[in-house]
Amino acid sequence: MSTTLFDVAAVRRRFSALDRDLVFFDGPGGTQVPDEVIGAIAGYLRDTNANVSGPYETSRLTEELVDRARTTGAAFLGCSYDEVVFGANMSTLNFALSRTAGREWQRGDEILVTRLDHDANISPWLELAHDRGLEVRFADIREDTSLDMDHLSQLLSPRTKVVAFPVASNAVGTLTDVRAIADLAHEAGALAWADAVHYGPHGPIDAAAWGVDVLICSPYKFFGPHLGLAYGRRELLESWRPYKVRPAPNQPVGHRFETGTLPHELLAGFVAAVEYIASTGWEGIVAWESELGERFLCGLPASCRLIGLPTMEGRVPTFAFTVDGFSPAEASTRLGDRGIAVWHGNYYALEVMHRLGLEPGGAVRAGIVHYNDAGEVDRLLAELERL
Repeated sequence: MSTTLFDVAAVRRRFSALDRDLVFFDGPGGTQVPDEVIGAIAGYLRDTNANVSGPYETSRLTEELVDRARTTGAAFLGCSYDEVVFGANMSTLNFALSRTAGREWQRGDEILVTRLDHDANISPWLELAHDRGLEVRFADIREDTSLDMDHLSQLLSPRTKVVAFPVASNAVGTLTDVRAIADLAHEAGALAWADAVHYGPHGPIDAAAWGVDVLICSPYKFFGPHLGLAYGRRELLESWRPYKVRPAPNQPVGHRFETGTLPHELLAGFVAAVEYIASTGWEGIVAWESELGERFLCGLPASCRLIGLPTMEGRVPTFAFTVDGFSPAEASTRLGDRGIAVWHGNYYALEVMHRLGLEPGGAVRAGIVHYNDAGEVDRLLAELERL
């Protein structure tokens, strides 16, 4: 019996995609979208499709949409209007912004990443290090998949330029202490560079309160369209020389890092996604996900080995596990054949899998979001018992 006052049935009615005999535990790879997001995208293309800067109605309406999207992004990220940057996706934004940040760095300067990261917050730094003769250092994780803060602190040096880290692991669900990492980075004179892609659907982001300098996420992970969204501290963005075409405006400052025409229809969908979250409420979302997560953890069959924290404390409801007698690919394929969508492999979290000795097959991953219900969790557990 649910102890959380959360109307999941009302939530599910807003997602036509859920009206089928397929249970979606694939949210870490991209969530389903509510109907209002689909409507916003289609409505823009039908009624106001145009480029900006034209002296006519649809162009002016598009400019208003871009303005509204930037305002919405600022509210979602906990920053100012000027500090919002849109892009194709997190990886593309991270390659671009890391290149911009590193323009003035010198051979022998250091970059600190973690073994908890998705590779989109590792490979851009490895490539930059290759190009400019920098050194990339890896902060370790403990056996329980929590970040080893002592090791991270020991790796910092006067040459550290950036500490790149995840807010939540896309592989095992572990949360990090964002403020503590940012403070350590700043004490060393380095930038705090956060990947919030996986955290995005699970709780509110507050870039200013967290003290990070850069934060990047992806709306398609929090019920929106395929798009990238970033925060950059204004003083930092103003100090960087952007890669941009000469006629492109320099204001707002975040716009300097948006190359080419923005995907306006996706901005409309992004606004609708954030409005959907606001209408649902973070308090209910967080409580419901915690309840479902505990339900999963308490019911996990003995044949399954959980990889990561054993309770909902310090994590989001993303669970990696192995199943006795089956490879992760075999287990996830059998579940898929029975109408349950889960992932297998490394999910681009190469360092996590290497550190935990899970190569080459990785693990099965089931990700719960707030539109899942208790019956779906029970169905997953029953099918795992049957394997």
